[in-house]
Parts: sequence; C-alpha cells; structure tokens
Amino acid sequence: MGGDAASSAIARAVLAASRRLHRDTIGLRFGLPVTHVYHPLEYARQPHEAYLRRYAAGRKRVIFVGMNPGPFGMAQTGVPFGDVARVRDWLGIQGKVGAPRTPHPLRPVEGFACRRSEVSGARLWGAIAARYGAPEVFFRENFVANYCPLVFMEETGRNRTPDKLGAAEREPLFVACDRHLARLVEVLEPEWVIGIGRFAADRARAAVGAARPKIGTVLHPSPASPAANRGWESLVLAELRALGVCPLASRQEASR
Repeated sequence: MGGDAASSAIARAVLAASRRLHRDTIGLRFGLPVTHVYHPLEYARQPHEAYLRRYAAGRKRVIFVGMNPGPFGMAQTGVPFGDVARVRDWLGIQGKVGAPRTPHPLRPVEGFACRRSEVSGARLWGAIAARYGAPEVFFRENFVANYCPLVFMEETGRNRTPDKLGAAEREPLFVACDRHLARLVEVLEPEWVIGIGRFAADRARAAVGAARPKIGTVLHPSPASPAANRGWESLVLAELRALGVCPLASRQEASR
C-alpha cells in the first residue's frame, strides 16, 4: 500500500474508532452532583472529524493524552485542548458546531464564536506552535487526543472531572475509553503515550499496559495547578527530556 493510501487508511480507522467511542458513551447516565453532560463528539462532530482527517493520517511516534474536554476548549471546538484561537488560527480547523442536548445555562456552547480562552489549550498548543512553526511539522510524528470525550458539569456550572465520578459511573465509561485508547495505539503504533497529567497516564497503563508503548507523564497545563502557573512549558520540557523523549524540541531541531 502506498504512503498516501496507508495514511488515508489510518485516518479512516481513527475516525471509525471515534464514532464507536461516541456510540459507546452517548447512552451512559450520570447522577448528582453531575447535572449536565456534554457530548462534543456529537454536536461538534464536523470540526472534530476535520482534526482527525488532517492530523491523524499516519503513524505517530508520540500520542499525548489529556483527561477530558474543557468547557471553553473541546466543548466549543471538538478538538482536544481546543482553545478557539489556537484551533482556528494555528491548526486551521473550523466547522459547524451545534448545541448539546441539554445545555447548562451557565455554560453555553458558542462554537468558534466563543470568546473565552481555554488556558490549558492555549498553553499546550502555544508551546507547540512556538517550537514547531507549522502544525504539519508537529503532527508528522505526534498526535494529541483526550482519554474521555465527555464534559461533566455540576448545577453551579463547575466542571467535574472523570476521576471524581462514582465507581458505578466510572466503570462503564472507563471500559469505553480504555477500548478507544487501545484502538488508537493499535492504529497509530506509537513508541510513547504521554499522559498530560497523572490520571491520563494511569488510564493509558490500564488500557494498553506499560511495556509497549512506553508510558510517560507530564504536568497538566491547567491554571488550577500552582506548578503549571510557574512556567509550565519549561517544566514540561524538563520532564520530556528526563523521559528520553523530547518532541517539544526547538523549531530547528524539530525540522531536521
């Protein structure tokens, strides 16, 4: 199979895996304190699939894995760590974004019209853009995904992360998400899976084991983390170098 045909087949396999993940999670139910659940793989399917078609077409050396969508990131754009400005202006992804089935009055989905910045996404994609220049250079060997595709919110609008769900709710969710991550690894054949935060790294070990691919952890760029607010980029570069993998090299190194 030629290079272009092989890359297209990989992208189709990743698309199929994403659609299965949506089917496996759309019917799950969650109780209090969760009052609203957003499914960006449903209402933001168009930009999400544009991201997969453009950037998942080919095997990767490193898959970076986040926890789940943020309310001003993937919840708005369908792209992991999907800060609107970074997705639109650097990744070059746009598309129609609909509405969640049950919108939270304090957390509207405005799609690419959203003016709120997703700090985690701005930090992550900003660091990558500064060091790689063009997104195509980064995605030659790297990919960014989320472990869980759902957004969980409490009545106040507060975000609730998957690790804080009750055990009975976590189990079927984690089965679906583990299956999806294992499929991503099978298709993209990475040497490394890097969890952006300890939760994602732990789930990667549960989903695919720790021997192959190798599993690593870097600090999450969330502004809720005091450490991340003290120079996240330099800290993560040090963590990657300590692991022996440094995809966030200088622009000159990345282009070699």
